[in-house]
Amino acid sequence: MKKVSEFKVTPWEVSGKVDYDKLVREFGVSQIGEKIQKKFDKLHPLLRRGVYFSHRDFDKWLAAQESGKRVSVLTGRGPSEKMHLGHLVPFLVAKSLQDEFGCDVFIPISDDEKFFVKPNLTYEQALEYSKDNILDIIALGFKPGKTFIFQDFVYTNIYKYAAQVAKRMTYSTAKAAFGLKPENNIGWSFYPAMQAAHILFPQFEKGKHMTVVPVAIDQDPFIRLTRDISDYFGFEKPAALHAKFIPSLHGGAKMSSSGEGIVFLSDTPKEVEKKIKKYAFSGGKDTLEEHRTKGGEPEKDVSFQYLKMFFEPDDKKLEKIEKDYRSGKLLTSELKEYLIEKINAFLKEHQVKREKAKKEVEKFLYK
Repeated sequence: MKKVSEFKVTPWEVSGKVDYDKLVREFGVSQIGEKIQKKFDKLHPLLRRGVYFSHRDFDKWLAAQESGKRVSVLTGRGPSEKMHLGHLVPFLVAKSLQDEFGCDVFIPISDDEKFFVKPNLTYEQALEYSKDNILDIIALGFKPGKTFIFQDFVYTNIYKYAAQVAKRMTYSTAKAAFGLKPENNIGWSFYPAMQAAHILFPQFEKGKHMTVVPVAIDQDPFIRLTRDISDYFGFEKPAALHAKFIPSLHGGAKMSSSGEGIVFLSDTPKEVEKKIKKYAFSGGKDTLEEHRTKGGEPEKDVSFQYLKMFFEPDDKKLEKIEKDYRSGKLLTSELKEYLIEKINAFLKEHQVKREKAKKEVEKFLYK
């Protein structure tokens, strides 16, 4: 667990105004520099616009890929509900890396974790959420034959790897990495071993090679713990790409998984419109006259941030939107309308692809 005076960032809690420069120093990670950033020019806006800001050994991953060696991407999902926009972040990055570099992507679905952690989540519900979430993941356009998805409760072979990891991981080491985790059952206590088994899974299955794990920075303790034990198995230390937190519609530091103002992938156009108009935090001024005179603050405006991160791939168009908003030429209401249009276009296409995914699931399930 890492604490900084003005804010708190752990795998279980994020609060306060996050200083990412301090986190880089506290966590001992590397800033994504110009050399790596140049590799992102053709990739998803989440990568090329700085949402992913630090890394562990991603330069080594790139070097291995460029030399023709096997590389892979690992990212997962803990299903305790239907998916919303914030949940897409690591998957959009994984898909972008797959498209650009032709690498395999491994996606464990940790229904066991959510079953242990959520007091009211039943075993049957965890399985159903897994199946539902898998459809949303496939709908993003991952390549069959190069994308391997498995549920912990279904693909029980993962346990043989988790057992080997658990034998190499002391309880005190896990506690030191994760801090005062509010465990209330031994399943939860065991889960760090399962998470490490996920991260090492590509190497357990395909042999020693570089794997990169796109995660939010608060999940880095999982990466550190896994890197510490990877040598026991003769594996490469897994690399990581760290993302800043995606703000909630309210402008909070991190988008929550429940509550008001969350845009779900299943939302209708009317629901999206209502949520953006009602909840999206504005960087504009209080009155029309003041906004026209002084302009808005796009860095504070959630609608602009969502366009920057997800929905406006055209850099020149985004630059014009930012300039017009900052000058006062573009109003908050107009910015929200544009975001609503963009989100609804994305969701319309996504929901069609999700229906098609129901017939394609078997192509992606790892057996």
